[in-house]
Amino acid sequence: MAPDENERGRAEARLDEAGPGGGEVAPPVATGGGGAPRVYGPKECGSCRLWKPILEDARGPIGPCLLKVRTGDFPGTAPVCERYLSRAAAVPSAPPPEPVRRRAARPAAPTVHRAGAPAPGAPPSPLPEELTDMTREEFAQAIREALREEEADVRLAPKWEGGSIVLKPGDPGTQPKEIPLDALLHKVVMIRDRLRVLEQKINGHEKLTDAEKVDMQQYVTRCYGSLTTFNVLFRDEKDRFVGEKGA
Repeated sequence: MAPDENERGRAEARLDEAGPGGGEVAPPVATGGGGAPRVYGPKECGSCRLWKPILEDARGPIGPCLLKVRTGDFPGTAPVCERYLSRAAAVPSAPPPEPVRRRAARPAAPTVHRAGAPAPGAPPSPLPEELTDMTREEFAQAIREALREEEADVRLAPKWEGGSIVLKPGDPGTQPKEIPLDALLHKVVMIRDRLRVLEQKINGHEKLTDAEKVDMQQYVTRCYGSLTTFNVLFRDEKDRFVGEKGA
């Protein structure tokens, strides 16, 4: 049954429950000027089960359509529509629920795994590609070099040992900030180490051309040059920054 017929069946069920005898609904009766009841013809909405008079005006009894074919209240003398249901006709039963159609599950296609490729659904490796492509010997050598770099102690120049740098604001009511020079040296060394890592990544990048590597390397060298001010903190010359030659 179509959706319009479903709505029509529900409206008929409500009318049937409200009518006497559980089945037939008496046609609406309007009292004319002489008190005679008004009976509607088969081509008028007044003889349809879905029209119900509730008021009366100059046009006669007016009321709504339960299916909302016409909006608002209209007289029973209006012409019937394609959903007309005679009051003498039997009330149609409620439509049965439509069966739910389920699609059959398709067989899964065979999955092809490439050698060395991660399994589908596996979480991505937290290691960068340059580490996963290393052999066992290369990986061990990289760890040894990293340990040697950590063991190398960057020493503060003797004249600065125990010293501090004071940041004095221009407002006399604001407290100055004192930073130990060994803590400042530690921060500077961290910046230097990160610039070195960046430099290595630029030189080893596969998608950069040689011209692009040289261009980006110049920016790193200029950063080194800006940090040469802090060379006075280093005891050993090998730990100091080197900028552009002749700059």
